[in-house]
Amino acid sequence: MALSEHIQDVSESTFEQDVVMRSHEVPVVVDFWAPWCGPCRMLGPILERLAIEGGGRFVLARVNVDENPNLAVRYGVQGIPAVKAFRDGEVDSQFVGAQPEGTVRRFVENLSPSPAIQAVAKGLSLLGTRHWAEAEASFRDILLEDETNAAAALGLLKTLVMQGKGAQSLELLGDFPGGTEWAEALKLKPLAELLVEAEGDPPGDDSDPLAAQLHRAAELIKLGNLPAAMDGLLDILRQEKRYRSGFPKEVMLALFTILGDQDPLTRQYRDELASVLF
Repeated sequence: MALSEHIQDVSESTFEQDVVMRSHEVPVVVDFWAPWCGPCRMLGPILERLAIEGGGRFVLARVNVDENPNLAVRYGVQGIPAVKAFRDGEVDSQFVGAQPEGTVRRFVENLSPSPAIQAVAKGLSLLGTRHWAEAEASFRDILLEDETNAAAALGLLKTLVMQGKGAQSLELLGDFPGGTEWAEALKLKPLAELLVEAEGDPPGDDSDPLAAQLHRAAELIKLGNLPAAMDGLLDILRQEKRYRSGFPKEVMLALFTILGDQDPLTRQYRDELASVLF
C-alpha cells in the first residue's frame, strides 16, 4: 500500500499511464529498486519522505526490477537504486546509487521548485543584472515570509553592500540565519566594515596617506564605479601588500564574491590581484 497519494507502485502494465502520461501534468520520479538491495532500503525512505513533504509537486513511482525486468531493460538500468525523473514523457534527470538526503532533496527541488525557491531565483536574477534596489525589495519580501531563509538573507546582504549600506549589512551579519550560506556571507564582512568606516569624513592625517585612498575606494563602490574602486585597492596593495593586514585584498575578494566567478570584472581583477600579491 502506498504511504501517500503521491507515492505509488508501478508495473509494466501501468507504467505508460502512471509515469509517461502523468509526467505531462507533474514531474514523476521513478525509483528502480529491489527488496534484496541494501542501498535501495536506504534511499527509498528518503524519497518517500520528500514526496510526502512535497505535497504533490512531484509523484514518486516505485518499480520493483525483479517483478518488472522489461522496464529495467527499456530504461537502461544497470545498477540499483536507479532514480529517473520524467517530465513531458521523457527522462529529464537521473542518478544511480544511494545519495545523502541533501543531494536527493536538491534533485527533486530542481524538478519543481517551491515558491520560495522561485522567489530567490528571481532575486538572484536581479542581482545578476545589478538591479540592486529591486533585488533588495525582492529578498526583503521573502524574509518577511520566512526570516530563516538563508539564501534570501545572503542575497539581501549582497544588495546592501553594493548600495553602500554598511551599517545595515553588519546588522544583518550579526543576525544571519543558519545555513551553508553563512560561509559566503562572512566573506562580505570586510566590505561592509569599509563602508561603515567611509560614512565619516575622509581621513586628514598625512601620516597614513593610504587611508585616504581606501576611503576613496569605498566612495567609488557606493557610486557603482567598481573598476575605479578596484584600481584604487590594487594601487594600495602595490604600495604596501600587507596594509592593515591585507584588508584591501579582503575587500576585493568580497567584491568578487558578489559579482561571481564568471563576471568579466572578476576575471580581470582577480588576475591583476594575483600579479600584485605574488
